[in-house]
Amino acid sequence: MHIPDGYLGPQTYAVLDAAIVPLWMIAGARIRKTLKARQVPMMALAAAFSFVIMMFNVPVPGGSTGHAVGAVLIAILLGPWAAVVAVSIALVVQALVFADGGITAIGANVVNMAVIMPFVGFYLYRLVAGDRPGFGRRIVAAGIGAWVGIVAASIAAGVEFGLQPLLSHTASGQPLYAPYPLAVAVPAMALEHMLFFGPLEAVVTMGIVAVLARQDSALLDMKPAARPLRWLWAALAALILLTPIGVLATGTAWGEWSAAQLKGALGYVPAGLGRVGTLWTASMPAYMPPFIANPLVGYLVAAALGATLVVGVAWGLGKLLSRKDGSTPVDPPSARL
Repeated sequence: MHIPDGYLGPQTYAVLDAAIVPLWMIAGARIRKTLKARQVPMMALAAAFSFVIMMFNVPVPGGSTGHAVGAVLIAILLGPWAAVVAVSIALVVQALVFADGGITAIGANVVNMAVIMPFVGFYLYRLVAGDRPGFGRRIVAAGIGAWVGIVAASIAAGVEFGLQPLLSHTASGQPLYAPYPLAVAVPAMALEHMLFFGPLEAVVTMGIVAVLARQDSALLDMKPAARPLRWLWAALAALILLTPIGVLATGTAWGEWSAAQLKGALGYVPAGLGRVGTLWTASMPAYMPPFIANPLVGYLVAAALGATLVVGVAWGLGKLLSRKDGSTPVDPPSARL
């Protein structure tokens, strides 16, 4: 669902890039009012989790691949505005450092995965769970919210793709950017997320909510953790060690093809896509550090480096925005690890 550079024309990406600025400002203001200092490590951990979980590519019939996002889970734990910030940090790091998602398309990817997904999923979760959810109802509500949230985000991405042939084309009608119309793009994005990646997102979210309900239920009430977060940091480290599994998935996600792949499928490269798609050169494209030859080791190193960068940015921003809880002493970061 990471839209690359060149797939959206300026009429689309400029509007969405501009739209995320006030959204980030609102998110910062809301976090300043609600996020306690003791919750900052959790926000950093959540942002890193979203970054890492998106590296686990899953193949589906037809040759496509996809992944979970974790946005609804973060919204359940910290609220949807904190999810906007946490997932945005992961997406921006992915785009800048690893070329996973385009620089021009940061606004689109943030709107889809860091705004639409957590807000739709969170409020549906709250609706299904009710005011006093039991263990089973909470888990079911989390799964429904996660499934609907990622499907809603995929439909938004499909609409953004599908509008391009209408907005930007040559005099002969040849698309300049994403080449497939709404009738193709929306069903392609929606169906694979309904049938494959939505259930994956739901299972991941339900599983983690179930564990947290047993281990530290305070987190599910958007409160600071009742126990140190060492076990969750250990779980993140274990997840990073498993990321090379993501290299094993073959195929390319729908709408994320290279110019060469598009030329093979269409017989041509849309002119605007070929031009905009080469604007940015990331330092570790496709999560492959240039100084490591082995792809599995390289993917693991990229996961560790990326997660560390995401944690640092999220922790620093969280410290800047969070408020001290006068009724509860703030533990130093070392005590919360």
